[in-house]
Amino acid sequence: MSVGSVFNRLWARFTYDRSIGFGLEYIGLTTLRFPRAVALAVLALSILCLTQMPRLAVDGDLMRIYAHSGHHYDAYEHLSETFGTFENDIYVLVSSPRLTEPETLERVRELAFDLELNDYAVGSMSPFTLRKPDGFGNSVPAVPEGMDDFAEVAQALSDLQQNDPMMRNLITPDLTGMVLIMFPNQAMTKGDGTRDMIAKVRETIAFYADDNISIELTGPPIWTSEMLVAAVNDQIKFTGWGFALGALIALLALRSLPAALLVTATPFLAVMWSMGIIILCFGSFSFLTIIVTTLVLVISFAESMFFVFNWLAYWRDGMEPNKAVDATVKLVGPAAALTMLTTFVSFASLALTPGQGVREFAIAGAIGTFLLFVCLMTFLPLMLKAAIRLGFKPPARSSLVLTAPLPLAWFIASRFGRPLAIAAIVVTLLLLIPYGLIQPRFSFEDMLAKQSNALTTAEQIDEGVGGVAPLYIRVPLSGTDPNVDDADFATIQRVHAILESHIGENKVISAANLSNYTETGFSREEVFDSVGPFLRKRFITEDGSQALVTGFMPTIIDSDTLKQLVVDVTAEMQAAGIVGAEIGGLRILTTFATDQIVSGLQLDLTLSVLVNLALIGFAFQSFRVALASAIPNLFPVLGTEAWLYFTGQGLQLTTVIALTIAFGIAVDDTVHFLSHYLHARREEKMDHMTAIKHTLERIGGAIVATTIILCAGMIIVVFSDLPQVALFGMLFVATLGFAVIGDLFILPALLVAGGRFFQPLGRIRVHTANHAPTPDDPADAGGAALP
Repeated sequence: MSVGSVFNRLWARFTYDRSIGFGLEYIGLTTLRFPRAVALAVLALSILCLTQMPRLAVDGDLMRIYAHSGHHYDAYEHLSETFGTFENDIYVLVSSPRLTEPETLERVRELAFDLELNDYAVGSMSPFTLRKPDGFGNSVPAVPEGMDDFAEVAQALSDLQQNDPMMRNLITPDLTGMVLIMFPNQAMTKGDGTRDMIAKVRETIAFYADDNISIELTGPPIWTSEMLVAAVNDQIKFTGWGFALGALIALLALRSLPAALLVTATPFLAVMWSMGIIILCFGSFSFLTIIVTTLVLVISFAESMFFVFNWLAYWRDGMEPNKAVDATVKLVGPAAALTMLTTFVSFASLALTPGQGVREFAIAGAIGTFLLFVCLMTFLPLMLKAAIRLGFKPPARSSLVLTAPLPLAWFIASRFGRPLAIAAIVVTLLLLIPYGLIQPRFSFEDMLAKQSNALTTAEQIDEGVGGVAPLYIRVPLSGTDPNVDDADFATIQRVHAILESHIGENKVISAANLSNYTETGFSREEVFDSVGPFLRKRFITEDGSQALVTGFMPTIIDSDTLKQLVVDVTAEMQAAGIVGAEIGGLRILTTFATDQIVSGLQLDLTLSVLVNLALIGFAFQSFRVALASAIPNLFPVLGTEAWLYFTGQGLQLTTVIALTIAFGIAVDDTVHFLSHYLHARREEKMDHMTAIKHTLERIGGAIVATTIILCAGMIIVVFSDLPQVALFGMLFVATLGFAVIGDLFILPALLVAGGRFFQPLGRIRVHTANHAPTPDDPADAGGAALP
């Protein structure tokens, strides 16, 4: 055999002599041929995944989402390594109407010292831990000890609040509140350490809280702890309600409890496989990857419903039930493989955007998508054949609710196909305008749990003192004096003044705050020594080469306002001749990195759409099929983005992810529709119009049922305690709702209007369903091509 002949055969095998599923349906054919071996493989994988369940955990580290996302994350990481930062600190707001009473003040002092002695603390900052030089080479407490008179305490606190730059950020102007800051040991707060630390702190403050003293906690560790609790509760709620609703809808659709259980078994196993493999790969779930299990659940329900619908249809048509399983594997298998690939591409495209969190989500989603297809092609056929052996009987026809829209869909398509097709094309093209204009939007409070007590406490601190949202400026110094020479001190003062002019008086701390002591005769060395080595590091590095200026912004600040603040401060520093200064912090990172990630995800969405349409065209070997699938699937995504644009919500992190994944899933019904249509034309020898009507009648109910299952499973997500996750669910459901309109009304109208344009059937030559070779026929095991 010549080389050219071999090449031609390989090329034909790659292009024409294959199924639309690129041969992946052979997983199902292998199940039919070797059921016992496949059953053992399914059991082995299930046991492996089950052994991972004790390790099930959700990582509450918010930085995992932004890790390795680019310049802003690198700057934040460098800042943290150099100075520490206040990002992981716990803020304790102590309020009392009698704070100026000596007994109350001393009790709060004891609380401050207890916090500093906490096992998880490496230091603290409060009005009681701050010290000032005494003029004799020593230091004394900034809040004098031993005061026994109300007026004396009030005078001392008022003097400190008004005249000491550090105290202004820790004592409220009305002298009814103080802020105590605990600096956690970073090594001890890894893993479950943060949860244990918060529990320990709450145990400490509970001893001091009474009718006179109110104590509240806030700060990033508290926020992420609340987010973690919400995420875990969401997962339990989503999984439980998802299974319950899916099973209920399957029961109502099929009107048979055993049939509903058959539909439900596959999603259960697919979720277990996905959870086990994700834990095996990543060690734990993150705030993003935890959504994957819900997606796997609803997609598995949809594909399982499609499979069972087709099986029952063949059985009711008179085919022997076991042969009906075989025929369903051969008909649904290639289409299910192609739908798996389109969803796989949608997940995989997200990995092109930098950021550990997004990449883990992309990989986890791709893994879950492949596993649910394998489960569909192995476990479900085995279950159906086992059910037949146990005496399962086919239920009556499906619920009329599922088929009610079908006569209307056919009437509109057959009578008004051309005007509807033209309208759909024009509207879709117009929707490209807001798609190109929409911009990223970030809201930090949308990342936090709803009704967050920590957020309320943070807002109370914002109103009274510095705030809990630090902005940092790393200032390179020209000298190498650990105590800062005059020129470098002047530079710090200039940066301090520039930042203070933008975020407010007394909202900035730096080495410049210590000038009131140096102006009264103390040296900078004495002042630095008096504050202690830990706080000193928050102002300047040990070698004197870098200084840190910290501004405390309001916790709730508009992202556009924050971005403009960074631009203005940077411009003023450059105008002042300060070169190399770098602005950073958690809020800076989340705002700018989210914009960068969202812009990348928008490009990923565009790429996913183009690749999936090209994949469909190549799978069917027909650009006409790709064009037919474009409008009904672009319309839902573009329509949802247009709604976001005109309501001013913009694109957020979970927004683009939801649209990308929803598009990949919405394509599934289109692929099944086109697969059945071409099967009716090619192998059942129907004419164009008859094939469209037959396809609507054959799988229209399955499309309605799967969409109801998908929407019902994801509608639970709308009730998440995390606004970003709730938005994900809302957009996902909205997009799928539009998609079912596209598949039942727009796609048939396009096919009808296309007429002769869709007459060519493509060049795929492998048969499916009952026309395909059976696994018992060795001569045709590979799937013979048509002559």
